[in-house]
Amino acid sequence: MKSFRQYASKEVAADASRFFKMGKGEYAEGDVFLGIRSPVVRKFAKENVTLSLPKVKTLIKSRFHEERLLGLIIIVNKYKKACEEEKEELYKLYVEHFKYINNWDLIDVTCPHIIGVHLMNRKRDVLYKWVRSKDLWIKRIAMMVNWWFIRQGDLKEVFKMAKILLNDEHDLIHKSVGWMLREAYKKDSKAADAFLKKYYKKMPRVMLRYAIEKHPESLRKGYLLGKI
Repeated sequence: MKSFRQYASKEVAADASRFFKMGKGEYAEGDVFLGIRSPVVRKFAKENVTLSLPKVKTLIKSRFHEERLLGLIIIVNKYKKACEEEKEELYKLYVEHFKYINNWDLIDVTCPHIIGVHLMNRKRDVLYKWVRSKDLWIKRIAMMVNWWFIRQGDLKEVFKMAKILLNDEHDLIHKSVGWMLREAYKKDSKAADAFLKKYYKKMPRVMLRYAIEKHPESLRKGYLLGKI
């Protein structure tokens, strides 16, 4: 998509490479940025919502981060206007391309609006396969799906999945779990605190800090000092 690439900036790409940890041994090693800002990506996604699925697949498979993001957001936009048969096709397309959804922003911006919406009133067994995956990004996808469920007041999965990931080693999983526990607290503080009181001493520090970000100061201190 030549007109899209004309918005590339070497300076923005350099900043992105540092922000998204693209150095050797870091989680995004090998990713390549064009240097196109998110508002431009969203604008192009909106303008190209009728793009054919073969062309969308080509974008998702691109070596360039922003083109993958563009393709994924187009799927989200298509899903909003699709009939049930088309929604099933878009959901499957998204899942079949997991290996290209390989950074936290690609996941967080799109997966709740495809997988979360799609599984809202369907069986969710597959989430427990994904959350136990050895792949960092698939685990994050599974956890971040809860963002949609929680918004609808559905907390059935978030605590089960958080428990599974308590001992995960990766910082990006700690953050995603903590974030979802924080969102759960905003919907049902009693349920969230019941979970936290049982498991907070086993949580990685980052996970706990994210989870209690919206708690009253006195309660936050109690959790951090191990006195709850």
